[in-house]
Amino acid sequence: MDDLNIVIRAPVKIPTGIEGFEHLSMGGLPQGRTTLLVGTSGSGKTIFAVEFLYRGITQYDHSGIFVTLEEKPIEIMRNVKRVGWDLMDLVNLKKLAFVDGSPDPIPAEEVGNYNLEGLIFQIRQAILQTDADFVVIDSIGSLFHQFSDTSKVRLEIFRITEVMRELGVTTLMTAERLDEYGHISRHGVEEFISDNVIVLRNVLAEEKCRRTIQVLKMRGDVHCKGEYPFTISSTGITILPLSAMELTQESSNDRIGTGNHDLDLMTNGGIFRDSIFLVSGPTGGGKTLMSAMFAAEGCRTGEKVLLLAYEESREQLLRNASSWGINFSKWEKEGLLRIVCQYPEAMGLEDHLLVIRREILVFKPRRLIMDSVSAMERVASVRNFREFVIGLTSFMKQERVCSMFTSTTPQLSGGESVTETHISTITDVIALLRYVEINGILRRGIAVIKMRGSQHDKRIREFTIDGDGMHVGEPFQNVQNIMLGVASVTPMRDSDRFEKMFE
Repeated sequence: MDDLNIVIRAPVKIPTGIEGFEHLSMGGLPQGRTTLLVGTSGSGKTIFAVEFLYRGITQYDHSGIFVTLEEKPIEIMRNVKRVGWDLMDLVNLKKLAFVDGSPDPIPAEEVGNYNLEGLIFQIRQAILQTDADFVVIDSIGSLFHQFSDTSKVRLEIFRITEVMRELGVTTLMTAERLDEYGHISRHGVEEFISDNVIVLRNVLAEEKCRRTIQVLKMRGDVHCKGEYPFTISSTGITILPLSAMELTQESSNDRIGTGNHDLDLMTNGGIFRDSIFLVSGPTGGGKTLMSAMFAAEGCRTGEKVLLLAYEESREQLLRNASSWGINFSKWEKEGLLRIVCQYPEAMGLEDHLLVIRREILVFKPRRLIMDSVSAMERVASVRNFREFVIGLTSFMKQERVCSMFTSTTPQLSGGESVTETHISTITDVIALLRYVEINGILRRGIAVIKMRGSQHDKRIREFTIDGDGMHVGEPFQNVQNIMLGVASVTPMRDSDRFEKMFE
């Protein structure tokens, strides 16, 4: 009956240091338990396992053991050296030890019964000698390749996990699977002897590879559900839980100028400092000019501006800005403006987002312009594109960067665009630019159709573009359906003509 007084506590989670994983796992990996990391060839299992050890040692002062059953330790150390991780230095500091269980070049002949007693003994000794907190075993599937008696191998793997549990270490085992969405593990047993299961995927879709991570099981604990994108860069793994972003950012009542006095009047004195401003219109409608004005206004007031261009080169941007009397080169030299030009097809959306985040953290801009965000639609599905925008806008809000996105509509006369449909609810301010044909003459119109938290001018105004930039004029009179791209002139009433005579 004394056993009834035992206090049972939930396992403590320890951080991994892998960017984004703590959010996904709600704290890290459960201490003292076994986690199975599965994925197809090339999905990132080994780099994840190594980073788990490296971050734990260098950031949290843990120690660890890496049991390699496939590659030689020297090959693993050489591969991750490219990421800047010096594992040999950690070995020399007695913080990391390798247990080499990789197969001999000469195939072993299986005779009679066997067990993994020798390997288990080596692991136990290495743990005791280094006082290890973490153990990585990469990869347990190689044991099935070496021996035909799979039931015996299953029993031996179970013995390894029990030894790890007895020694109180946190264990990460990797295993290979054959299909991205098939059976969890290759041999169908590994996931059942593990407390936690993490799945890595590397899916090829529309000629682009997209890596995702899913916490499939975390026994007795909570975690985020679903798949989340991640990328592997020169600093390791970055997980981007885009749809899991929390709306916790602060709001601001400070207003900033758009670079055009009349547009500021239309927005009741400028847009809020924490706004996401979407400018949507057809090609040649004035979106890039509005971006240049927005950037120039920031630089003139001493704010740093980050300009991301996905459809024009840097030289084109400088030339266009110069034609409107805006000297981007001067502000670049003064360190107020940074221009980054990149083809959308050069990388996946996750990599684009990672590049943007790092540019913001390094340059620390107060304003950001993306010209154009609709260019990103070409490299991803609608769902992935929306997740990209959610992740980007959430980060903008978190870093308090006022942002302007431009979007190109598919029709010259306007009409709905994919970008407007899928990110309009995320943005704070929306301005629509439209061509208007009246009596055979092509004119331009601008309207602010949304401004969150503020009154604004709801009329459609005509604007012109010349060497001095944009000039917003009077509202269109007696013209209907401009925003729909099918403008029609209504006859002027007699009372209107009478009033017109005395204007």
